[in-house]
Amino acid sequence: MDNQNPQTPAKKSNLIYFLIVVVLALLGTNAYLYFQKNKSDEKLVYQINDDNKTLVKTQTTLKASLDSLTNQLDSANSGKHRVSQELQAKDQELKAKITQLRKALASGNLTASELRSAQEDIKQLRYFVTKYTADIEELKQQNASLTTERDTLKTNLATVNQKATTLQQQNQELNTKVQTAAAIKTSSVAITAYKIKNSGKEVDVTRASTAKKIKVNFTVTTNELATKGLHDIYLRIIDPTGNLVTSGDSGNFTINGQDLQYTYKSSIDFKNDGSGYTIDWVSPAAFQKGTYSVLLYADGYQMGKSSFNLR
Repeated sequence: MDNQNPQTPAKKSNLIYFLIVVVLALLGTNAYLYFQKNKSDEKLVYQINDDNKTLVKTQTTLKASLDSLTNQLDSANSGKHRVSQELQAKDQELKAKITQLRKALASGNLTASELRSAQEDIKQLRYFVTKYTADIEELKQQNASLTTERDTLKTNLATVNQKATTLQQQNQELNTKVQTAAAIKTSSVAITAYKIKNSGKEVDVTRASTAKKIKVNFTVTTNELATKGLHDIYLRIIDPTGNLVTSGDSGNFTINGQDLQYTYKSSIDFKNDGSGYTIDWVSPAAFQKGTYSVLLYADGYQMGKSSFNLR
């Protein structure tokens, strides 16, 4: 008994030291776990903040992409080109998809997964918009080519029409020249007034009071272009006061496209031999003192003229 008592305090002392070490070890372990937990929580906070920033950045990028696609569509549709119904339907489809994605992004409640899905949609949308833009550009080029061809055809047609008009004018001028050249002309015209005696004999006079008729004597110039045969001759007799003398034999005829009234109409047999001709005209009224003018027309042109004076 006496030998065991001295060892009891030593055993107790060792036990106390052991317990102290254990407590210190536990305290150290707790401290280590505490600090590690704080670091983990801080890292988690940073990760959450970074994820939020990434989501916001992604949404901003997607909105910018949609703006770019919208501008691309607007640019493709600018101008007055006509597109097919198929392209019009594709344009409406693309715009509807863009509107749908805008609404989704505007809500601000998209998850990371939904944003990734939106990114894929925009990627496909960009492909379709690019193809649509290329189709529109090709259509513009085709329209430009067709416009050029149309303008070229118009220019060519205008040139052809101008040439045709010029040829027609030249033909008309040539025909006019031919007709003018083919018309018979007088080389001389002489007019004499006559009175008629009771015996029927004609006597030339110079007094208006005794004159009853006139004889228009003219010679027709030879003309190889003129048609041989009968030609109508129109007389226009202008009295001293400047008025056309008319009678029951008067009528209308056309000269150079102008409608005129004649005093008397007759005809001659043109033989292209320089023959002379005479046309008698009896006045339906008494002659006036003064100078009368006599104009002869044939084949649509004036063939000669002369005058005579009565006292």
